[in-house]
Amino acid sequence: MKLIIGTRGSKLALRQSDLVVSLLIEKFPELTFEKKIIKTTGDKITDAPLARIGGKGLFVKEIDEAVAKGEVSFAVHSMKDVPVDLIDGLEIVCVPRREEVNDALISKKGLRIDELPSGSTIGTSSLRRKAEVLNYRKDLVVKDLRGNVDTRIRKLKEGQYDAIIMAKAGLKRMGLDRYITQDLPLKHFYPSIGQGAIAVVAKKDFGAKGYLESINHKESMFAVIAERALLKELGGGCQVPIGAVTCVNARLELNAAVFSPDGKKKIEVTLLGKLKDAEDIGKKAARLLIEKGADNILKQIYKK
Repeated sequence: MKLIIGTRGSKLALRQSDLVVSLLIEKFPELTFEKKIIKTTGDKITDAPLARIGGKGLFVKEIDEAVAKGEVSFAVHSMKDVPVDLIDGLEIVCVPRREEVNDALISKKGLRIDELPSGSTIGTSSLRRKAEVLNYRKDLVVKDLRGNVDTRIRKLKEGQYDAIIMAKAGLKRMGLDRYITQDLPLKHFYPSIGQGAIAVVAKKDFGAKGYLESINHKESMFAVIAERALLKELGGGCQVPIGAVTCVNARLELNAAVFSPDGKKKIEVTLLGKLKDAEDIGKKAARLLIEKGADNILKQIYKK
């Protein structure tokens, strides 16, 4: 059987598709695959901050539309790019084992975030990361940084920034983790919802869904369900300052935070519960954040 994968054309996206293929071939060597590269809105607009572009699904919409039309068998996405509401008829069929969720600092001079001189420039395309940096050190300057992984590292080397922040998972998958100066501490730098996880999206009635379900990593799926329920209850997209750290063992522990864009406010909650209640845990965490004032922060952001 031949399956067609819908994917972006970036090196990271292709690498993630290759990871999914390798997991499937290991179980089903009779399968064959073809990649169909699809350019998304986020790929086409490279000269503006993501938060300013707005909208949901900037890096997945066109690919998921191809899935819905039957032009590709399934899509492979970075989970943090996937909006909480999918196109009708589609679902996240599986989540392979999640990679490390930390954000990573890459510093031009090898300095950790506590060692950077006052006024140092940090590059990131994420409103969440900007808020977290300013919450942690208000004396640093955060500037927008767009482009693929290689482009961002090149801009750092050229001296356009003193340091940049990216997801550790992407750097590891690209074999570029040698550049990492520091894993940013999770208690201060909450990752994006779904960070480090891969989403495999297909039609709900996809005939070969059983193949995809076989590579699902249960603990990673439960964590993602909780985090996405949190995000949906807060009405958030992927470009808002909401972060979460989820630990899954015998039980599920969800730590979540909302930051004001200027970093001056940080609202946190922690919830613990059964794995089967992952979605309810996410919803409850969101309601607790709202009770503590998170909705006031988010309303201001959504107005912009």
